[in-house]
Amino acid sequence: MTKKFYILLIAQFLSALADNALLFAAIALLATINAPEWHTPLLQQFFVISYILLAPFVGSIADAFPKGDVMFASNMIKVAGCAAMIFGIPPLYAYGIVGIGAAAYSPAKYGILSELLPSNQLVVANGWMESSTVIAIIFGAILGGVLASSNLQLAMWLIAALYLFAAIFNYFIPKLPIDHKLEQKSLFYILKDFLHAFIILWKDPLGQVSLAVTTLFWGAGATLRLVVLAWAAVILNFNIEQSTQLIAMVAVGIAVGAVIASRFISLEKSIKVLPAGIMMGLLVIAMVFVTHWLMAGFLLFVIGTLSGFFVVPLNALLQHRGHLLIGAGHSIAVQNFNEHIGILIMLGCYLLMVKNNVPINAITAIFGLFIIISMSIINHVYRKMIISS
Repeated sequence: MTKKFYILLIAQFLSALADNALLFAAIALLATINAPEWHTPLLQQFFVISYILLAPFVGSIADAFPKGDVMFASNMIKVAGCAAMIFGIPPLYAYGIVGIGAAAYSPAKYGILSELLPSNQLVVANGWMESSTVIAIIFGAILGGVLASSNLQLAMWLIAALYLFAAIFNYFIPKLPIDHKLEQKSLFYILKDFLHAFIILWKDPLGQVSLAVTTLFWGAGATLRLVVLAWAAVILNFNIEQSTQLIAMVAVGIAVGAVIASRFISLEKSIKVLPAGIMMGLLVIAMVFVTHWLMAGFLLFVIGTLSGFFVVPLNALLQHRGHLLIGAGHSIAVQNFNEHIGILIMLGCYLLMVKNNVPINAITAIFGLFIIISMSIINHVYRKMIISS
């Protein structure tokens, strides 16, 4: 890997560390102001909505400007959102501002990989990116939980500083040639261009399966984090600091799975990892029968390992197909649009179950069953596609 890639990796780690620390600090802040319990999934929805509303624009922006500059500006927006939370803006709205920065950051962050590196290094690069993100999730969850338990104001200032450091590293990413620059800048043309990219990627067989799986994975991942947080509180009597450490086991597993995938799964064989998603759903259901934190930690680690093993190759495949068909930034924007609609829907279902006092073990079982059914359908459809072709 080149020096340029490692600069990107450090910037990504710092930004992801701040994102995850801020989530748990914001959850703790909601508790201090006695917000209703269902505000926790709503917090995530305020973050996610930007990915959906801004998807037609952020992909075009990522491809029309140097991606390092786009990442720098995006992290500065995150700093502004963090500052808004420090100065008393309600957590839901302040976290929504951070979501705007995150939505703009993502197409540039992943889109730049296919510009920096040849296609035969994309799975390895995604393994590195996923591993660094996962390490950031681990330390971010722990940092957010520990700081939120002691000094929320200090936590917010430290998180804002992390975003600032990430922006500084973004500034030193070399400027690369513009990829798929927009021919026109009118609103109608941008929306039409996004719709065109959306249709092309969903019509491509490999793009279709990788979009379907990554949409399910990130929707499930965002919801699982909150389900485990609630499950640990009810079943294990954990506080937020202990619960975030348990959630970190999923992240450790994802890092391990990402390393295994990057070592043994090539881009050409990326589709063969689909059955791992079905196994992940089965293990989520197994959580219902767990009553000890050691067993819970082990099970969450294995769930994370399976997650990392199947999502890293499919992320790489999607980036490669997107880069060839519509431009890297456009493809990541389409991916984000789909993924965050999935997150919004799954968080909405979780929110409704919480509001209607559905027992946490029932929620966990429903969640696992949904993963099994969805992954089985995707696996079946793709196999039929291979046979017919």
